[in-house]
Amino acid sequence: MQDKSSYLLAADSEIEMEEWITTLNKILQLNFEAAMQEKRNGDSNEDDEQSKMDSSSSSLDSYLPEITKASRDLETKFKSESRVKLFALDPDAQKLDFSGIEQEVKPFEEKCGKKILVKCHDLSFNLQSCVAENEEGPTTNVEPFFITLSLFDIKHNRKISSDFLVDLNHSTVRHMISGASHQFLNGSSDCLHRIKDIIPEVMLQYPKQGVFSVTCPHPDIFLVARIEKVLQGSITHCAEPYMKSSDSSKVAQKVLKNAKQACQRLGQYRMPFAWAARSLFKDASGTLDKNARFSALYKQDSNKLSNEDMLKLLADFRKPEKMAKLPVILGNLDITIDNVFPDIPNYVNSSYIPMKQFENSTKTLVTFEVEEFVPCIPKHTQPFTIYNNHLYVYPKHLKYDSQKSFAKARNIAVCIEFKDMDDEESLPLKCIYGRPGGSVFTRQAFATVLHHHQNPEFYDEVKIELPTQLHEKHHLLFTFYHVSCDSSSKGTTKKKDIVETQVGYAWLQLLKDGRVVTNEQHIPVSANLPSGYLNNQEPGMSKHSGPEIKWVDGGKPLLKVSTHLVSTVYTQDQHLNNFFQYCQKTDSGAQALGADLVKYLKSLHAMEGHVMIAFLPTILNQLFRVLTRATQEEVAVNVTRVIIHVVAQCHEEGLDSYLRSYVKYAYKAEPYIASEYKTVHEELAKSMTTILKPSADFLTSNKLLKYSWFFFEILIKSMAQHLIENGKVKLLRNQRFPASYHHAVETVVNMLMPHITQKYKDNPEASKNANHSLAVFIKRCFTFMDRGFVFKQINNYVSFFAPGDPKTLFEFKFEFLRVVCNHEHYIPLNLPMPFGKGRIQRYQDLQLDYSLSDEFCKHHFLVGLLLREVGNALQEFRDIRQIAISVLKNLMIKHSFDDRYASRSHQARIATLYLPMFGLLIENAHRIDVKDISPFPMNAAGSSTKDEALSLPAPNPLVTPQKTVNTLENNLHKDLFGAISGIASPYTSSTPNVNCVRNADSRGSLISTDSGNSLLERHNEKSNSLDKNQQTCTPGSSVVRCDKLDQSEIKSLLMCFLHILKSMSDDALFRYWNKASPSELTDFFTIAEVCLHQFQYMGKRYIARNQEGLGPIVHDRKSQTLPVSRNRTGMMHARLQQLSSLDNSLTFSHSYGHSEADVLHQSLLEANIATEVCLTILDTLSLFTTAFKNQLLTDHGHNPLMKKVFDVYLCFLKKNQSETALKNVFSALRSLIFKFPSTFYEGRADMCSALCYEILKCCNSKLSSIRMDASQLLYFLMRNNFDYTGKRSFVRTHLQVIISVSQLIADVVGIGGTRFQQSLSIINNCANGDRLIKHTTFPCDVKDLTKRIRTVLMATAQMKEHENDPEMLVDLQYSLAKSYASTPELRKTWLDSMARIHVKNGDLSEAAMCYVHVTALVAEYLLRKGMFKQGCSSFRVITPNIDEEASMMEDVGMQDVHFNEDVLMELLEQCADGLWKAERYELIADIYKLIIPIYEKRRDFERLAHLYDTLHRAYSKVTEVIHTGKRLLGTYFRVAFFGQGFFEDEDGKEYIYKEPKLTPLSEISQRLQKLYSDKFGSENVRMIQDSGKVNPKDLDSKYAYIQVTHVVPYFEEKELQERKTEFERNHNIRRFMFEMPFTQLGKRRGGVEEQCKRRTILTAIHCFPYVKKRIPIMYQHHTDLNPIEVAIDEMSKKVAELRQLCSSTEVDMIKLQLKLQGSVSVQVNAGPLAYARAFLDDTNTKRYPDNKVKLLKEVFRQFVEACGQALEVNERLIKEDQIEYQEEMKANYREMAKELSEIMHEQITAVEEKTSVMPNSLHIFNAISGTPTSTTVHGMPSSSSVV
Repeated sequence: MQDKSSYLLAADSEIEMEEWITTLNKILQLNFEAAMQEKRNGDSNEDDEQSKMDSSSSSLDSYLPEITKASRDLETKFKSESRVKLFALDPDAQKLDFSGIEQEVKPFEEKCGKKILVKCHDLSFNLQSCVAENEEGPTTNVEPFFITLSLFDIKHNRKISSDFLVDLNHSTVRHMISGASHQFLNGSSDCLHRIKDIIPEVMLQYPKQGVFSVTCPHPDIFLVARIEKVLQGSITHCAEPYMKSSDSSKVAQKVLKNAKQACQRLGQYRMPFAWAARSLFKDASGTLDKNARFSALYKQDSNKLSNEDMLKLLADFRKPEKMAKLPVILGNLDITIDNVFPDIPNYVNSSYIPMKQFENSTKTLVTFEVEEFVPCIPKHTQPFTIYNNHLYVYPKHLKYDSQKSFAKARNIAVCIEFKDMDDEESLPLKCIYGRPGGSVFTRQAFATVLHHHQNPEFYDEVKIELPTQLHEKHHLLFTFYHVSCDSSSKGTTKKKDIVETQVGYAWLQLLKDGRVVTNEQHIPVSANLPSGYLNNQEPGMSKHSGPEIKWVDGGKPLLKVSTHLVSTVYTQDQHLNNFFQYCQKTDSGAQALGADLVKYLKSLHAMEGHVMIAFLPTILNQLFRVLTRATQEEVAVNVTRVIIHVVAQCHEEGLDSYLRSYVKYAYKAEPYIASEYKTVHEELAKSMTTILKPSADFLTSNKLLKYSWFFFEILIKSMAQHLIENGKVKLLRNQRFPASYHHAVETVVNMLMPHITQKYKDNPEASKNANHSLAVFIKRCFTFMDRGFVFKQINNYVSFFAPGDPKTLFEFKFEFLRVVCNHEHYIPLNLPMPFGKGRIQRYQDLQLDYSLSDEFCKHHFLVGLLLREVGNALQEFRDIRQIAISVLKNLMIKHSFDDRYASRSHQARIATLYLPMFGLLIENAHRIDVKDISPFPMNAAGSSTKDEALSLPAPNPLVTPQKTVNTLENNLHKDLFGAISGIASPYTSSTPNVNCVRNADSRGSLISTDSGNSLLERHNEKSNSLDKNQQTCTPGSSVVRCDKLDQSEIKSLLMCFLHILKSMSDDALFRYWNKASPSELTDFFTIAEVCLHQFQYMGKRYIARNQEGLGPIVHDRKSQTLPVSRNRTGMMHARLQQLSSLDNSLTFSHSYGHSEADVLHQSLLEANIATEVCLTILDTLSLFTTAFKNQLLTDHGHNPLMKKVFDVYLCFLKKNQSETALKNVFSALRSLIFKFPSTFYEGRADMCSALCYEILKCCNSKLSSIRMDASQLLYFLMRNNFDYTGKRSFVRTHLQVIISVSQLIADVVGIGGTRFQQSLSIINNCANGDRLIKHTTFPCDVKDLTKRIRTVLMATAQMKEHENDPEMLVDLQYSLAKSYASTPELRKTWLDSMARIHVKNGDLSEAAMCYVHVTALVAEYLLRKGMFKQGCSSFRVITPNIDEEASMMEDVGMQDVHFNEDVLMELLEQCADGLWKAERYELIADIYKLIIPIYEKRRDFERLAHLYDTLHRAYSKVTEVIHTGKRLLGTYFRVAFFGQGFFEDEDGKEYIYKEPKLTPLSEISQRLQKLYSDKFGSENVRMIQDSGKVNPKDLDSKYAYIQVTHVVPYFEEKELQERKTEFERNHNIRRFMFEMPFTQLGKRRGGVEEQCKRRTILTAIHCFPYVKKRIPIMYQHHTDLNPIEVAIDEMSKKVAELRQLCSSTEVDMIKLQLKLQGSVSVQVNAGPLAYARAFLDDTNTKRYPDNKVKLLKEVFRQFVEACGQALEVNERLIKEDQIEYQEEMKANYREMAKELSEIMHEQITAVEEKTSVMPNSLHIFNAISGTPTSTTVHGMPSSSSVV
């Protein structure tokens, strides 16, 4: 881990030396012991834990031996099993892509375009014969033909390959040419290429197959075959016999005869004959067009020979009408094309060098590479990898029609030679590639000859192998011959047959200005060739010392020739050539001139891109060489600028891979000679600094930034090579490089940083690249340089950033840290050397830091820096946080998979580096504490609640509750910000319907604070001051943020936490717990609990839905058990190994796939994570409870720490766990109960209660093993309780089990099934089989308990039956609650359950009453215990029903109840909240009257302020609802059931049902009909429409009958006067009334004088509202009204209604006018007058009692008065348009008064005629003033007003 350095210890004296030696020996001894100890620890770690577990559970053996043994076996088995690495299961670990860490760099390799294999099979013409003299042999072509194949690109109008020459002639035909067989035997000793030394030339003699390559394939590329024959005459003449279809042997013989003659005489001369072409590709992707065939053989036109003409012909190739005009030669060319397979055998390249897999046998078929002429574009160019030095020469045209020097110059042959001297004796060089059948290399090449052409064109290509060193004398020599085609045998036989006559010379010097001539040249032709001809200047120039030359045609440039250079030696670019030449000169000793060099360097910016790429390694090597030898700064900077230019060009062309290959494989530092040369790294660093100066050219500096990786890589490689080659590796790190280089590096870092931090906006890519390259460079520096120096650079880097930086800069910083921390020796770098303060520190002596102290950061620089930065980033915004967390997590993943640190002790040591994570997490505990799992990113900003609610205070009285914002609609009021700043507009009653926030303390919506009470201290700080919270808005402030983290962030942080927890040693963990403050410990366990919530297994369906993005689903019990068994750990491990070895594309990407396999894989991962997390937390808890037993036992185990630890234990059972995990959980709980019995059996019962509830839930599990374990654990709890009380009883557990069963029934559907019954049987069996307690009461008590549970379960079965009938369900629960009147806890449980059902059904008044009853119950209990002054009687003011709670009996059930004042406070607050929701605001004050004295006694002013504020709002609400009349507190119905067969006990029963708000009769009828139709079948349910009394005997027993009647509250006169407000008339009501008309004759309706009515008054058992929404009717009372009484009743109602309307604060004009119209404008036979005529007329009065007649008369007088008042009010309110209508009503009114006077025989005076002042006239004035009207009638309750 440390440097293997040697140390020199100096001593001043012998004694001192002795001391040194003894000290060192001690140290070595210590070190040895420590190592052995650690080894032992590593080996026996598991044993220690096992023995620890043994000791804790040994005392359990005394009883339950079989359970204990099973749990011991389980633990042993589990510990021995290999646990899965947490990170192996993490989906992020699967996603980690390590491919980018080290880019794969390949050496330079030869890349070819699309390769095509061309196989030449045959060329046959129709004209055939046997050429042998004896005519014995095969029939063949009658003369030899030669094929030249090449590629033409008509899209870019150029020839794109060299020529491939093929000779397919039969051997007999080849022999027709004289000397064919021995032509190549003239030796190649002076050849440049020693081919024969490698391959026998015979193998290369007749090429049959060639490989063409095409870089840019497209359909317009053609393979062209040009066919030539031996020179014979004109093309037309020679082709004629071949164009005739009549194949006569005579013609063949004639042609053969001529051919033989020509071959003998002119065998070495060729003439053009025919051509053919075929397309190569189907498309641009290079698919071969294998179906295409060669076209017909077209006769070659002697005037269209050149390549340009060929391109024109090919342009028309696909136009049949054009091609049809061309003359065709009859014959067939058989050449096929195919794709090339890699590693083709027997392959030679274009220089005839054989490639691998070459078989040296003469029979081998050799494949030839044909050179491609790659387009001169950088992207298609590649650095040269294979030596190549070819020159292609193309004689194009000779203009000889005006020459006078020669008599005959028609059939002109051009001979091309390559010479290196110009004296007469000099031979041409043997370096021209020969023709098939000839020597591989020849000294000369001939172009094709055109018969009788004085200005011949040529298409020939001559390929020359150039020598590596060219000089001024190298030149091409063209010799022209006139070839005599006709044999002169006709003349005298004496005259020698002269075949060729020289007709001129031309030459072309190859070098011009030191560069090979490559473009088209026009050169003059000379008639003679004197020695030293090269010295002669071109014609027309001044005289020269050279020989006299006779120019043809006055020295005009008659010959047109072009050359094409394909060379890896000679560059065609002038600028590069100049630079190379300059370097060559200075290398060879010439004086170097700085100014010239700068000029050449600057001109290199203009070199062509493709040349730059081709010569890339050479150029860069040369530039670095110049850099090390530069004496002036200007030269060094210019060199660097050129390098920047080259690097930028490569990147811009997308060819940066070449640069990477260069750095890795081609770059080699120049040899370092201290006196002469400098090092590349130092010079480059200095010139980079110059370029990065602010004053320098910003374009260059931007390029340097963008492509900085190259320069940093060169620096690193140069440093490494410098150390190796100069033997400096063995030196101490700080002596390896001179101070000047250290300074240069530091300056580069400091110069680079401002660019990165300032250019990230304008030039993001450059900044990003520079940042990354710098990081890689600094990481690499650790390898070569002094570590302290490198740390200093990292520190410099980080100092350039600040909190609150833009996101991009945070990305840069964390990218930098990520790269640097990826160093392979990151761990050793962070562990300081163990030499300190005179002694070696042992692991045990290490000072472990759990917070980011300066000391920690100093000793562990990198990890300290990273953790600090992550800590700061957590205070930033979400994107930044995520970057930081992922860097940290990925680094930890990397450690966990590092083979070098696989051992447990190594991982523990690494974990100590990350211990400050604990401090970091605890600082942010309030932001991590998110228990609900949402599949989508969540932002926990405080949101307004939709329905108004009184906020409940947190359970802990120390914490001031943060109220939720109460809004009517979900929007913010405009005064909100005023409210926050303390200038809220006060609420006044003059603003009705204000849609605003009625909560001055509305900060809850702006500042999200944690609702949990685990962080008391921090909460108090936070909630006391608003200003403190407001600062959180400013980015980068030091105030801790309060917003919750995202779920993904929380999960990542927790994963790191769990990894550390799992890896660290127990010792380190104990030390942490000992150091931690109580609040930190609480937070530690809060985080542990959050782990269980966040990593719980949610089931496959949930995962599938999340992946589809559908959001959460309501999960049922099906997903509660995990599908994975831990016994398959090994298999799982193998699966993960396989996953991690998969290619990255197959492992999870961020967007998971939706296939079933993906979902399965994801669920497998999550299931295993859940189990592993569970086991890790269990291990931690078991350690803690063992080590901190005494602290946990304070206050009999009822302390906040124990509460917290217990919450975590309980969380295991609350969340879905796997079977294996649960087994371990049960085992741990058994141990916990055993260690801390007082916690469960003394003091408050809440922990025991919660535990019983969760265990019982497990007793209903689907898995039998879990039911078994849960039952045994429950039995253990009872048995332990029994022992704890000294074998007396187990009241506590007994009671809590019953309570829990009761709660479960309410919460979990299906709890009473067979599974649960089985669990009860197991418990009974345990009790019966327990030998130690056979003779005690225990087995009986257990039996009694199970019996009681079964009783409750029977009730449950009934509940299950009625689960859709809310009234029935509540009734059943009510009866259960009643049966537990003597057991307060149980009664409370059932009342709570009822409240939950009411809230669910929206019956908020009933829920509020449940809360009131629960509270009264607790108050009564406390009163009897002397702990509170007021009992349930103090709640009578709220509801008279409360007396039920007084029936509490003093029996065994009260022994174990632990209510106290705090519980009562919580419940009272709950009541207030419930009443607020139920809109019964008037009652809140009565509740608060009980709370206020307690808070006054406690001096809790904050709570008091909160209460009074709520009261203020409650009374404001009261005024508001009275004002608007919009509060509707319920509608009532009488419901009766008939039908013994259906309703059983309910048959004949009548109830009052309370329905919410304004429920119409039809709605409740439909609801009940549907409810009972679903239960009994719709055909069996009948609704009774009549409200009258039902005689059950008249009903059909086959049906279930339901009678529903609307009823209204009934009050007597006296009661009405007491209940003044609307609320009082709707609260605590027991009596209801409905009326039914009838006549004596039996009809329902009759005339006024016979109409009677029956009034039924019903009295319920309890008052409404009650804990249930239907109450049975206790008794009913009927009153029958005779006709005159009906008249009195009806008229009294009319009077009351009119008076009510007139006296309203806001008169409702419409209602008033309607009532008036019905009173005064009625017809004769209806309305008030009808009653008057029927009962007050003289003829009728005698029939009725006088007192009734008198009463009716009095009512009529009041009626007339009321009508008069109403008319007056109406008159004041009407507009002009209603005056006429008013007058009409007045007239009717006077008419009515007059008629009444007549009937009653007394003067009835209309009111308008009196001068009476109206009572309550103020209301009239209010009405006149136009105050807005109200819409609610506050009248007498009446049956007609509501239905």
